[in-house]
Amino acid sequence: MNATHALEVDEIQTTRGEKALAWVLGLFIAVGLVWTYVQLDLREPYALPPPLTATEQAAVDRLAAAESDLSAAEFARTAALEDLELRRERYRTALDEGRAAPGLAAEYRQAEARYAGAQRQVAAAQARVAAARPAADAVSKERAEEAEAQRLREDRLTFFLRLAFALVALGVAYGLLHVLRGSRYFMLGLGAVGAVAVLVLVFAGDYVEDYVELRNNGPVVLAVAGILLTVGAFWSLQRYLQRRIPLRRVRKGECPFCGFPAAGNSNCEGCGRDVAGLCSHCGEHRRVGVRFCGSCGRA
Repeated sequence: MNATHALEVDEIQTTRGEKALAWVLGLFIAVGLVWTYVQLDLREPYALPPPLTATEQAAVDRLAAAESDLSAAEFARTAALEDLELRRERYRTALDEGRAAPGLAAEYRQAEARYAGAQRQVAAAQARVAAARPAADAVSKERAEEAEAQRLREDRLTFFLRLAFALVALGVAYGLLHVLRGSRYFMLGLGAVGAVAVLVLVFAGDYVEDYVELRNNGPVVLAVAGILLTVGAFWSLQRYLQRRIPLRRVRKGECPFCGFPAAGNSNCEGCGRDVAGLCSHCGEHRRVGVRFCGSCGRA
């Protein structure tokens, strides 16, 4: 882009249509960035756990068998208790009526013996369950810890991948803004920056409430990087404007320093500074703030 074209671009105001198109472009870029961000997920919500070893499976099977035996023993004890209560009631009724009922007495004694045996079986089953439970619980605990460790690894990888993606997108957007400054496509660069800002908000919303300390620092890192890049882009834009604004003012017949109308004088009536001088190459009259001499064309 030559100097004359740059001056023409600087003088043309950005239209509302261009601003609207830049906003629409930013919206579509944001949709693409957020979609890509969502796809960068290394977590496996439905991953099957690794198979148990033979020793681990035996420990789990022993507990399952012991618990099954305990359930059966408790069911048998309940049935024996019901039978005991029934035979005791029948024997008591016979005694209340004054009958000896030796047969009912024998049945009642047998029911008592069966109930006592059922209680012993329940106690033995409970002992087997108590003996088998520590090994099975150790297997369950170890598997749970492995699953949690795997989940944390996947969460960290996903976090760092998304953080890197957001930082790269931020850097590319500001690089594009720097490349497009001074051109008619500068608003498109602003649209790209706005789209990345939406991505950063999505990232912060995902991780700012997370309880994992490592990932709690992610939004802070992203915020600091964004602040530094934004301040750098603002500084670069200000330097660009400092070079362009004096040219605009001179073209309008104003003081390049304060913008007060120069009116053909050698000094500004607004700030008192020199607005005209001599060219260092040809010695002819040259306005302060212009890039080239009007007589010799030298810079």
